[in-house]
Amino acid sequence: MNRAAGHIALVLALAGCTATDEPVTRAAVPFEPAYLGIETALLDGDLVQFHVEMTGARDQADVAAYGECAAAQYALIRGFGFARHVRTNVDEAGSRWRGDAVYVISDALPEGLRTIDAEVVAAACKENGIPTI
Repeated sequence: MNRAAGHIALVLALAGCTATDEPVTRAAVPFEPAYLGIETALLDGDLVQFHVEMTGARDQADVAAYGECAAAQYALIRGFGFARHVRTNVDEAGSRWRGDAVYVISDALPEGLRTIDAEVVAAACKENGIPTI
């Protein structure tokens, strides 16, 4: 087979390899979470770290939501109404997902773009079946 014929055969072979499947969305992925626990650590004054662990997460967002629920309830328990997200690190090992989130809790709405109203978030967590502290 000459070089031109080889190229034509390759193009024809690749022409049959078109993607017809729709991309998988987050909503299409089964969600059967098992929430394995929350650990809290007061880092400095109003800075709090939350370690969460779960299985059955669809992605990092599910783990981050678990950490946010922990922060919301913690703020309420301590008599505060708000929290500001500082960071969340997520790690997956096998079927286990671990989150390490840090929040600043406060009695007034803190400055920043990633703030939460603890009462609203805690209520949403309860409604969505995400446990809190």
